[in-house]
Amino acid sequence: MAYPQNLTATAPQDTRLLVIYAGGTIGMEMTPHGLAPGSHFAERLEQALTHLAARNRQRLPSFDIISYSTPIDSSAANPVTWQQLASDIATQYQHYDGFVILHGTDTLSWSASSLAYQLQGLACPVVVTGAMQPLEVANGDALENIEGALHFASNSGLQEVAVYFAGQLLRGVRTTKQHTESPMAFTSPNHPLLGERIGEEFVYYPSHGLAASQRGAPRFELADYHGMGEGKVVRISLWPGIAPWQLEAWLGDSRVQGGLLQLWGAGNFPPHPELLEVLATASGEGKLIAGISQCPQGSVHLGSYAAGHDLVEAGVLSGDGMTPEAAYTKLVHLLAQPIDDTDRRRRFLTPLVGER
Repeated sequence: MAYPQNLTATAPQDTRLLVIYAGGTIGMEMTPHGLAPGSHFAERLEQALTHLAARNRQRLPSFDIISYSTPIDSSAANPVTWQQLASDIATQYQHYDGFVILHGTDTLSWSASSLAYQLQGLACPVVVTGAMQPLEVANGDALENIEGALHFASNSGLQEVAVYFAGQLLRGVRTTKQHTESPMAFTSPNHPLLGERIGEEFVYYPSHGLAASQRGAPRFELADYHGMGEGKVVRISLWPGIAPWQLEAWLGDSRVQGGLLQLWGAGNFPPHPELLEVLATASGEGKLIAGISQCPQGSVHLGSYAAGHDLVEAGVLSGDGMTPEAAYTKLVHLLAQPIDDTDRRRRFLTPLVGER
């Protein structure tokens, strides 16, 4: 990491934030070969902030910024990236009142979900944001997203990992990307907004937050994710006609330790004994297998239909209404912990950070 740079020395000094620029479209610049990660982001951000109305600029909290030496395209992010982000926040945790992470949009919700599990018990805000267009694009979304993220990251009542995008503050572990082009790129299908921008005001809804249930000292779980970045957890979305050998090719591999099944509807699965046998064998080997719905809204209810009843007998855990990002990163997090299989299964079924 680079040394923190203070970009708002004239802002009020009662709150100080740390901004971490990890990469993504928000910091890209146009080159002869298309958009590519740009350099000198701190200076560019300082210049961009001068385009805010004077009143809005004066209301910004004071903050420092660090930029990763090699900004990443978020499609290149992996569990090691998530670990690095959490480690950097934990290292600086005692020195700042809140954090903003600037990240590419493609895997932004994955990073936000993973950070929530690693940084349990947060007593300050961590707000992740990005943009559909680079910082210097006229009338783009980058500057507004940064402004909103800074405001919410200075709200001491917000004590969790959140995503701010297009005027909405969403629980990070309940967020998913829904659109490839629209500025309204993110949604929280099974949880209400944590806050939103209304005119020039940034309104937080405390009753939707985690502060009341996350009391006590931070319970950071900064496990080593390096092994998890080698494909130890797989994600399988069912399709009509899936064959046992195809499921076996994924779950039968000795390198695989966990799997996320995206089921039909409320948790339905093909009534095929050999498919169920593959799942039961994998679970019996200690592999952590969980199921969620392919539907973006609603929850799975394993056993409600006969077609899904045998999943419970095969050892598949219910992911309720968790997003794919939340369920997958939870599997990664639990498998990286030095705990036994019984504890992993119990913790998967237990809400840790409002993910279910």
